[in-house]
Amino acid sequence: MAEPVADICVIGAGAAGLAAGIFAAERQPALRVEVLDGATSVGAKILVSGGGRCNVTHDVVTPEDFFGTRHLVRNVLAAFPVKDTVAWFASLGVDLKREETGKLFPVTDKARTVLDALLRRSRELGVVLRPGHRVESIERRNESQEGGTENLSRFVIRHQHGETPACRIILATGGRSLPRTGSDGGGYELVRHLGHHVTPTVPALVALMLDERCFHAELSGLSQEVEIQTLVEGRSVDRRRGSLLWTHFGISGPVVMDASRFWCLARSRGETAEVMGNFLPGRNAEQAREWFLAQAAQNPRRSLLKMLAESLPERYAEVLCRHAGGDPQQACAQVPRAIRDRLLEALTRFRFPVVRDRGWNFAEVTAGGIPLEEVNFRTMESKLVPGLYLVGEVLDCDGRIGGFNFQWAWATGRVAGRAAAASLVS
Repeated sequence: MAEPVADICVIGAGAAGLAAGIFAAERQPALRVEVLDGATSVGAKILVSGGGRCNVTHDVVTPEDFFGTRHLVRNVLAAFPVKDTVAWFASLGVDLKREETGKLFPVTDKARTVLDALLRRSRELGVVLRPGHRVESIERRNESQEGGTENLSRFVIRHQHGETPACRIILATGGRSLPRTGSDGGGYELVRHLGHHVTPTVPALVALMLDERCFHAELSGLSQEVEIQTLVEGRSVDRRRGSLLWTHFGISGPVVMDASRFWCLARSRGETAEVMGNFLPGRNAEQAREWFLAQAAQNPRRSLLKMLAESLPERYAEVLCRHAGGDPQQACAQVPRAIRDRLLEALTRFRFPVVRDRGWNFAEVTAGGIPLEEVNFRTMESKLVPGLYLVGEVLDCDGRIGGFNFQWAWATGRVAGRAAAASLVS
């Protein structure tokens, strides 16, 4: 017996896919909406996000929080602003709370609350969820097969359990980050087969691993404020300030994860890339030198360690002294000029000996994907394949850490779901 035609088939049951299915069913309750997912248990990426708490969105979201074609990002975000996202989750029974950083989490501090609410709403609307249905190919039917009628199936989706004819497809397969959750980049091959381009993809929001000869392991667990600058072929491409976390393998923390995409993209192109750190953010090398000399003049007998510890974590100050070849207990006024210069260089222009990123298994998002120029931002419909809609991380748009990538998922899912449903109205 032939499988019934899905009016709208969503491929991928992550954040963007579930949102798209819900908004499509709300827009036209009579439509048959199906969501296929390759994993046996859907929503794994939602459950592991935000340390298991799910950073749903951020209280202020702007196009500048994203890397992508900014004017297109701006229009998509405007279609579903943060206040509407918060109200939508409240309607699903998920109240959000704001943390000092501006991140919005469920008041329960449990990602399961978010996933359960999305699944519950999907069931209420009659959305058919089909886990364990990994899609292997998508075939377009030609115009003679369609018969020129809008509501006949345009596509045949082949998966592990057979075929699903569909009138509209919303592709929400994610990128390549956290492949154990199901987003292994398979969606890129599906859209390439349909004629779309895919820009090079690299890990983003990922920690960086340092040469084992560096001192990072001694500082594991220590967090401090730092300014990070990324240089590609000697040219500065990014500069940002925030919290760095030293780890047993290298460096992590928000400022490093936000900067990581630039290092990863450069290395994927075979370019030289450097990550520099200024541990006295707000001071350049000359200002740092003046500060050091002024401190030494005011308290000449104070140890180098105590002087540095007034502006830096003591653990870091001690390790840095040894790195520069100095004695942490030496009186600061007696520090030789050569050691002082090496110390100031390490404080304001420290070259992190990055050997590689931590890989897809630890990356929170993908940089690269389907160019936004190949999508109609008003509907998220493909400009190349009528009836195909593209949402979420599969697109070439990635946000900084803090809930921005989830906001992109909710916004693109809403736009595509509603537009796909509206296109099927007789």
